[in-house]
Amino acid sequence: MSDQTPLVAPPKKRGRLYALIALAVVAVVALVVGISLAVSSGNAPEETAAGDNAITEGKGSPGDPIVVGVVGASDPQWDAYTAAAAEAGISIEIVDFTDYAQPNTALTEGDLDLNQFQHIIYLAQYNESAGEDVAPIGATAIYPLSLYSSKFTSVDDIPAGETVAVPSDASNLARGLLVLQSAGLIELADGGSPFSTLDDVLASSKVKVISLEAALTPTSLPDVAAAIINNDFVIDAGLTFDDAIATDDPADESAQPYINIFAARAEDKDDKTLLELVDIFQKTKTVTDALLETSGGTAVLVTTPVAELEESLATVQDAYAAQ
Repeated sequence: MSDQTPLVAPPKKRGRLYALIALAVVAVVALVVGISLAVSSGNAPEETAAGDNAITEGKGSPGDPIVVGVVGASDPQWDAYTAAAAEAGISIEIVDFTDYAQPNTALTEGDLDLNQFQHIIYLAQYNESAGEDVAPIGATAIYPLSLYSSKFTSVDDIPAGETVAVPSDASNLARGLLVLQSAGLIELADGGSPFSTLDDVLASSKVKVISLEAALTPTSLPDVAAAIINNDFVIDAGLTFDDAIATDDPADESAQPYINIFAARAEDKDDKTLLELVDIFQKTKTVTDALLETSGGTAVLVTTPVAELEESLATVQDAYAAQ
C-alpha cells in the first residue's frame, strides 16, 4: 500500500482543497530549505545582501579601505597615520612604490584613491605630459633637496672636472641644478629656473653633471664626486641628513612649488572622506612628529589652503605647456 493513497476517498471539493494545501506546504518547505542552504553556504538572498552592504560598507570602511600610494611606506609617519585614521573610523591601506614614476599612473587608473609622494612641480609635469588632471587636495611639508658625497666633506673640496649626479625627472633635475649652482659647482643659462635642463649647464661650470633615476642617485655615490639625493632615499642609502654638503632652503618663499601634497583624481577632489584624511594627517601630532623624525627635522610642515595649491599648480602647468 502506498503512503500517497488515502484510506478513504474524500469528496471531490475537499480533494481540491487538500491538493492546494499540500502544494502550499511544499512551497513553504522549499523556501525554508532554500534560505537555510543559502545561509549555510555563506550566500544570503540578494535582497538581504544588498540591504546590509548598503548600510555597512563604503569608502574607508574595513571592507573597502581608502588606498593611499606612497614612496617609503616604512617611514614611521605611515603607521601613525593608519592608526589615527582608524581612530576616526576610516580604514586606509598604504601601498608602497619604489620610484616616482608609478603612483600617479596607479591613481589615474583607479588602483589608488590618494597618493602622497610628490610636490606641485612634479604633479604639473605629470599632468601636462600625460594629459591628466590629478588634483592637489592638501599640503604636507616642504623638504630640502640636498647634495651628498662619500668622498668629500665640502663642496669646496670637489676638484674641477669631476662628475655630479642629479635626479632625472624634470622637476627634481631642475631643482637639483639650482642647488649645484647655489653651491658654486655649476652655472646655468639665464640664471636657471624650475625648468632648467642639462642643456642649460654652461661649459664654464666647475663640474660635469649627469642625470639618473632618483632611486639610483644614492647608489651612484661610489662612482661620482657627489649626488643630489631626494629625502625619500637618504636613510635607505645609509646616510643621515646631517651628511649633506649643500642644500636649498625649504622655508624660502620661492619654494612653494615644492610643497608636497596629497593628490586625488579630479572627480574625487571634494570627497569628504579624502579631505578628512588630509585633516587627520595635518592635525595629528603623532603623525607630524613622525614625519619630522623621518626628515631628520629638516621638513617644514605646511597647511597651505587647497585654493593656493591649485593656483600654484595651474601657474606651473601653464609654464610647462609654454616650453
